[in-house]
Amino acid sequence: MDSGASEIAHDFRPFFRVHRGGRVERYKPSDNVHPVPAGLDPSTGIESKDVVVSPETGVSARIFARKIDGPHRKLPLLVHYHGGGFCAGSPFDTIVDDILSKMVTRAQVVAISVGYRLAPENPLPIAYEDSFEALKWIARHSDGSGPEPWLNQYADLGRVFIGGESAGANIGQYMAVRAGATGLTGIRIKGMLVVHPFFGGRETNEMYKFMCPTSSGRNDDPKLNPAVDPDLPKMACEKVLVCVAEKDSLRDRGVEYYETLCGSAWKGTAELEEAKDEGHCFHVFNKSESAEQLFKKMVDFITKD
Repeated sequence: MDSGASEIAHDFRPFFRVHRGGRVERYKPSDNVHPVPAGLDPSTGIESKDVVVSPETGVSARIFARKIDGPHRKLPLLVHYHGGGFCAGSPFDTIVDDILSKMVTRAQVVAISVGYRLAPENPLPIAYEDSFEALKWIARHSDGSGPEPWLNQYADLGRVFIGGESAGANIGQYMAVRAGATGLTGIRIKGMLVVHPFFGGRETNEMYKFMCPTSSGRNDDPKLNPAVDPDLPKMACEKVLVCVAEKDSLRDRGVEYYETLCGSAWKGTAELEEAKDEGHCFHVFNKSESAEQLFKKMVDFITKD
């Protein structure tokens, strides 16, 4: 065995490191991240179902809805993109299960979380392409004859909200821009939840460029700096809630995004919410009063549509 293959070429803690021979080694995930089987959760009354979005790529998603036992009025649809630095996370773990169970119950929505393929094994922009394919797949249900019965029967595609945290917030905002720039039909994006968005930072710039070899970095790449995206004014979204946390190293980039929206030719409205004395994605890892306040803000944003 080549001794050089065991040497570390890149170390991107706390996500992964890369051996000189090219092998990717992930660090142990957080203790509270475990797979959750789909089905009925009797403690919440929420049913979940796994669906295949693309048989060609294997991209899948999980749908969350209140217990389905008869005809219901159609509810707004929350399209969720999970966090994890583009290289970790899943729609099928405890973190997403907790977030979307709360949102489904409190905001009275149907939710779907997209399982885009992870970098670096699947280099960016693959995650973006997977996410947009999922959005187009969802739009195929607009006339009630799409491939997934739950979406046909229970989701109002005239009231769609996009949401995500960290890397998922980055993906979500880029999906809204791309939907507008390409003229995607079949859905109406009423609002977007941009929670603790990952728009790059000095300490993460090299990791992102490693995962996305075509990226020019956080200043010139429109996926990391929406201010340089010529398609931003076309963003297919009527309102945006940008959530930041005071002690989050990504906080300033999130505020810059909010200011960019306010100063752009985009015709929607933007709102900024800051949590004091809290860090990145604090609401995912604890059940503090601040976390409850953040969830309430997100729910109010949807329900006051």
